[in-house]
Amino acid sequence: MSKEIKIVPLHANDEFDRAVEIQDMVWSYEASSRMSQKTFLLAVHIGGQVLGAFEGDSSDTSKMVGYAMSLPGVRNGHAYLHSHHLAVLPEWRNAGVGRRLKLAQRDDAIARGFELIEWTFDPLEIRNAHLNIARLGAIARHYRRNFYGASTSPLHGGLPTDRLVAEWWLKSDRVERALRGEQAVVEIVEHVDVPAAISEWKASSATRDDARQVQEANASALESAFARGLAVLGYSRNEQGDGSYLLGKWNENFVY
Repeated sequence: MSKEIKIVPLHANDEFDRAVEIQDMVWSYEASSRMSQKTFLLAVHIGGQVLGAFEGDSSDTSKMVGYAMSLPGVRNGHAYLHSHHLAVLPEWRNAGVGRRLKLAQRDDAIARGFELIEWTFDPLEIRNAHLNIARLGAIARHYRRNFYGASTSPLHGGLPTDRLVAEWWLKSDRVERALRGEQAVVEIVEHVDVPAAISEWKASSATRDDARQVQEANASALESAFARGLAVLGYSRNEQGDGSYLLGKWNENFVY
């Protein structure tokens, strides 16, 4: 498999059609839950982002292996981007495509004057949490229980669609350090743990209640920490693959 990846903005309907195909291959949503080609078109039209990751030739839509889509938002008079979808074909995972797409989102956002990109992510997904917090430098200080309601995707294992809100302050010292591969200097005062077996527990009806118990306990722990002014500032993984959210006080004053 070639590792030459090109990230380009998407504008044409056939490119959006390919993004819908990738969405289906990644999430397997029922028709009522899938995002249509028109949604991608609208995102571009209203000032959002739709970026495609191509294996080599970006003129050949069949070579698209992933995409990222953001919508513009406004909070307290400040414009920001909400990154709603990021999908990478299964055979291209662990090849750095997701991180490349996020960095392209950041470059485009800064060029257009945005300071913040937000997105939601499943707190039980260890790999995504590590990318978002440890490698990209996002923070989290808001928890949303069952944010999207019932999901038709088998990836969610029938659990409530609880989400953490990632805040990616694009020009913050924290993000700049993370993207240089440096570790932020912060005092960690609490941690919330996610067992490596959580994905297996979600996938099986026999163990789904175990996953649900972890989800509920972690939701309460994170909500309590956020209510006390703490934020997720780090994410660690041990040799067994277990993950830990590391919480402390953020010393940069970025908020909308």
